[in-house]
Parts: sequence; C-alpha cells; structure tokens
Amino acid sequence: MIKNLIIGFYFALFPGGLNVANNIIPVRETVISSREMSLNNRYPVASVSEVFKDNILLNLAYLDGRVGNASDINWTEITKSFKTEFVLQPNEVFAYHDAVFPEYEGLVVKTTEAHFNSQDGFRSSGYLYGDGVCHLASLINWAAQDAKLDVVVPSNHNFAVIPEIPKEYGVSIYYMPNNSAVGAQKNLYIKNNQDTPVKFVFVYQDGDLSVSVISLA
Repeated sequence: MIKNLIIGFYFALFPGGLNVANNIIPVRETVISSREMSLNNRYPVASVSEVFKDNILLNLAYLDGRVGNASDINWTEITKSFKTEFVLQPNEVFAYHDAVFPEYEGLVVKTTEAHFNSQDGFRSSGYLYGDGVCHLASLINWAAQDAKLDVVVPSNHNFAVIPEIPKEYGVSIYYMPNNSAVGAQKNLYIKNNQDTPVKFVFVYQDGDLSVSVISLA
C-alpha cells in the first residue's frame, strides 16, 4: 500500500511516467467514467442560460488558477476552449467549496476555489449570484458516482430540473459567509477510495463540457 502511494505521488508529478535508474515506469491511464453536457442548454430562456454558462466557465477558471480574484476576469479568455485537470491521491477528498463538515477537515486537498458571489465576479440572472454552479457540481457528481468513488451529496437539487443531468445526480451548492454549517450542508464531497490516483479531466469545446475520471495505474 505504501509503495502504491509513493508511486501514485510521482505519477501525479510526472504524468508521462517516472524514470527510476533509467527505467521508465509507464503510467496507464484508464478512463473509468465520462459525462458531458451542453453549456448552451442550461435554461429555457437564452439570456438566463448565458449567465449559467458564464458562471460555470468562471468557476472552472477559478478551479485551475486562471482566475484568482475578480480583477483577473477576462471573459474573452474564460469562454475559449480549454482542457484542465486535477488529481486525487488515494484517500484524498475534493469538496466543491471550502466550508466542509468536520469529518473532512484536513482531508480536502482540492476545491473549486470560489464562493460564487458578486465579489468573485460571478453573474446573476436576477435571483442569485452564481447561478449554474449547481449544474457543474451535478455533472462532476455524475461522473464520480459512475467511477464508483465515495461521494456524499448532503443536499439534492430536487427543487429544479438540471437539463441533461438525471435527477438523482443533482447537487445543491451554496456558500454562506459566516455560516459554515449551511455551506457544509450545501456542498459536494468526493473521496478517492481507489488504491491508485484518479484524475478529473475537464474539456470545454464548441459549447460542450465533459468531465472524465481517469485511473492512473
């Protein structure tokens, strides 16, 4: 087990393989799940759907570090096609945002790095800032559950349809400043329960967004 953890760490650093005394340990990447949705079909009203789309793409820009705060936002760049990814080592946890249940404290190694509010530059369709991030969380949840990872969804999204996402995978996301208990309840938690690292890969092209979970063995 310890050997697998050590090798997994190097796989994350050297995705093409690890050179040990001139011997290459190959990384075998196996896609274990993949799901996608159109960002042009987030809501029946076109102008509202565009807000959802922008917020999803902005959230992904926060996730991969292209945006660190609202002053970094360049919508022309954010809406271009891109590919981004992150890796979870065995027993590491992804949470959608940083208000987490006590049992996950110290285990979360990755979040989407945003709080989905106006200060972060998220847009509003007239009701809430950050409309659309629940759709992204639901797509990630669907892919993670297909990959048989440990997933906890404290609050479902039964109050509204998410186009192209089966109802059972809907996730309700919300961050409330100064009330971490509410935020922890409106979060998404994914733990890598595998013996090897897993990589989440996001690809956005021609209006479609895909999330794939890849085993690194």
